[in-house]
Amino acid sequence: MRTAVYLLVVLTVGAYLPSPLYPGYQHAFGFSDLTMTLIYATFALVSAPALLLFGPASDAFGPRTVLRTSVVVAALASGCFALAAGPAWLLAGRAAQGLALGAATGAATALITKHASAKDRGRASVLASMAFVAGTAAGPIAAGVLAQYAPAPQVLPYLVHLVLLAVGWHRVSALPAPASRVRRWRPTRPHIPVGMRLLFATAAATGFLAWTAAGLFLAFIPSVLSRAAQINNLAITGGIVGAVLACSVLSQPLVARCGACFAQLAGLGALLLSLGALALTGGGSVPVTVIAAVTAGTGHGLAYGGATAAIDAAAPADKRAAISSALYVAFYLGAGGPAVAVGFLTLQYPLTMATSWLSAAAAALVPLIGAAILLANRAPQPPHAYPHLAQNHSVQQPTATRTERMQE
Repeated sequence: MRTAVYLLVVLTVGAYLPSPLYPGYQHAFGFSDLTMTLIYATFALVSAPALLLFGPASDAFGPRTVLRTSVVVAALASGCFALAAGPAWLLAGRAAQGLALGAATGAATALITKHASAKDRGRASVLASMAFVAGTAAGPIAAGVLAQYAPAPQVLPYLVHLVLLAVGWHRVSALPAPASRVRRWRPTRPHIPVGMRLLFATAAATGFLAWTAAGLFLAFIPSVLSRAAQINNLAITGGIVGAVLACSVLSQPLVARCGACFAQLAGLGALLLSLGALALTGGGSVPVTVIAAVTAGTGHGLAYGGATAAIDAAAPADKRAAISSALYVAFYLGAGGPAVAVGFLTLQYPLTMATSWLSAAAAALVPLIGAAILLANRAPQPPHAYPHLAQNHSVQQPTATRTERMQE
């Protein structure tokens, strides 16, 4: 389990190391805001299909093979950034990062949950989610500090990441060799049972919006602060961006106490406040942006954690992996899709105005999604849902033994 958590954190750290460095790349290579957003969004747009394509690979080849391959691809990605001589290198690096993390997510999650008892399966699932978000938070903070106070700001963060990947390779190589496989490797084609489609749609929409808010900070806020507020300290911008996901990690354990439905509604309320603040200022006010970052992170943790908990509680055991994969596709698209929309808006309008408009559009969706969540939780639960879980959609798991789809 520790190896899987370590690798999941390290891969997500690498995926978000570039966030505070985008203004420097843009100045050095002279590309447009649209190109910058496409570079950022490439990771999410590659990760989503990679998750479906390589999700079942752990069943066919074993977690060790999949994770070692992911480490190699992630190392190539960091190499592209360290040697970057133009935006094409950055695009290639982002695509490789998306491929590595998309392929590793299923195998790492399988290792984390494999040896957990049925009673502790929920905690293991939360641990996997927190590892993913913790790496997302650590990446911008580490890159900002190294780039500001250490030499070679556009090289050293990736050299450090290569060292962490080497440790990961060593730890993964110590895993048991895969046994002979009889199952064929085929892409996942998720099917959502009819009885839980409304619940799935609301959870996907909630997570999509949560990652949209996080994506605004990860993709644009460093550039907006550099231009509008004249903040050129990369440690500060990296800290502001990292604070979003750090607050998310701290708030996710609250989901188990308040239940998935209430967590999603509370998270949406916090996201509404944060998006409203960004809509009014466009991210150009440092004090407002800091408050918005903390609020967005808290809302992200509650909304994202509540969405995953609701689906994990209601999904039938033999389809839980496929349904969870489909849910994560929505999360990845939320992190990358709206960023592309902002990029196209910058063809006609300043980045601050484009950020403000997209924030306002996202905020307008909050009441609609909140109403849908209430409707979904009043609807009759599907017959396969666990009665004591489906009512509150908490993170706790049933004590009966579950069928595992991902086994080493």
